[in-house]
Amino acid sequence: MPEINLVGKSDSGLKRSNNEDRFMVRSELGFCLVADGMGGAAAGEIASRIFTETTLELFSSSAGRSEKETIELVQRAFNFANERILSHVKKNPHHKGMGCTAELMAFSDKGFVIGHIGDSRTYCLRDGQLKQLTQDHSLVQNQIEQGLITPAEARNHPLRNVILRAVGIKKKLALDLVRGITFSGDLFLLCSDGLSDMIDDNQIRNILFSTAPLLQKVEKLIESANEAGGYDNITVVLANI
Repeated sequence: MPEINLVGKSDSGLKRSNNEDRFMVRSELGFCLVADGMGGAAAGEIASRIFTETTLELFSSSAGRSEKETIELVQRAFNFANERILSHVKKNPHHKGMGCTAELMAFSDKGFVIGHIGDSRTYCLRDGQLKQLTQDHSLVQNQIEQGLITPAEARNHPLRNVILRAVGIKKKLALDLVRGITFSGDLFLLCSDGLSDMIDDNQIRNILFSTAPLLQKVEKLIESANEAGGYDNITVVLANI
């Protein structure tokens, strides 16, 4: 497994009184994650906490994994968290509607595996080029793919917060898996939509490409999202190979 430097931070933003986002960075266990709770009064922060705790529980007993083991572990984390959230809602019907979007990035002896559901995102900055590795599971993304709206129009679309997939909503989970090889110097960004809705990819790339230390890059991304309005919770994790 490559040497990985991980840094993360979460901010409530300027408009929300509570923070439903969660993140975790565990370099010794070879994973990091961002979970964005949804449901508001329906306890979205509980859903993101369940996802985070479930992942830590599973990964705590597995270091030095093969790619196959890493893929299975990522899948289990999403499936177990999904079951636990559904079970919580069954016992607490007033929390019906809660769930979370999630990015889980785990490293193996060959590279990385990303589990992705919802509209949180994972990016990679490599050789100065920023690439979005995940595809939003959202209504506006579907409309972009159908040619009905442009990416610029999607940023201010009134239905941009309509999510088509999340953890804890349905019994059957449709999980995206992204695999790849890591190279020395790669910088991965995991973020909630509180960042990507506020600043564009060019701004993100410029901040990541700077020579500032990792923590300063994280803080600058959050600061920029707040300067643009800070309408949602903002969570940022950076993984540097």
